[in-house]
Amino acid sequence: MSVRAEALRERLERRFTPLELSVEDEGHLHIGHANEGRGHFRVRIVAEAFRGVAPVARHRMVYAALEDLMETDVHAIAIEAKAPS
Repeated sequence: MSVRAEALRERLERRFTPLELSVEDEGHLHIGHANEGRGHFRVRIVAEAFRGVAPVARHRMVYAALEDLMETDVHAIAIEAKAPS
């Protein structure tokens, strides 16, 4: 796992204490694209914090948890945020 992906994972674990969490660094799929120096990630997170929260609000919660990393380390992020079934 890349250093950036590990930073995202640590931040999300600390903020949400997820039941499930995967952070994939997809930077290799974007070589040569603009902002190549920052990462492209795919996150899947399942946490109680998302129960009863609309999907757009869940994404906002993830963005807020990663706030400073969004400025320095993340160029693009695909988020799947769910409450436990």
